[in-house]
Amino acid sequence: MKYISALFFIFCVAVIVLADSGNLPRPIRAIYDFPNGDKLGHFILFGVLTFSITRAFLSAFPSKPRGWVTLSIALILALLIGFEEFSQKFFSTRSFDLIDLLASYAGIVTFAFLAVYWKRPRL
Repeated sequence: MKYISALFFIFCVAVIVLADSGNLPRPIRAIYDFPNGDKLGHFILFGVLTFSITRAFLSAFPSKPRGWVTLSIALILALLIGFEEFSQKFFSTRSFDLIDLLASYAGIVTFAFLAVYWKRPRL
């Protein structure tokens, strides 16, 4: 899971950089083609990031309290995502949107809970 988390983190950073430069690929820009698509994108993108990182850290530190690990990751991601959303004020191709930020935070909270209570199927 740690490799998936690392790759997904790199993907998220790439999407942010491409959006800041106004060069999002068409498939990603298509999310914006329907009402509130960008909010859904924030929710899913940062939710999946939270889930994958949380699962990786829970596996790496099984003796640490699950709640502490999850809360730590969620708070760090919330801080980073908040900075990223605020930084959009400094790019002509972007604009700060509080609803986008709230959608990102909703994704973090929702997927953090999923990560904590996820039970891997036994085959």
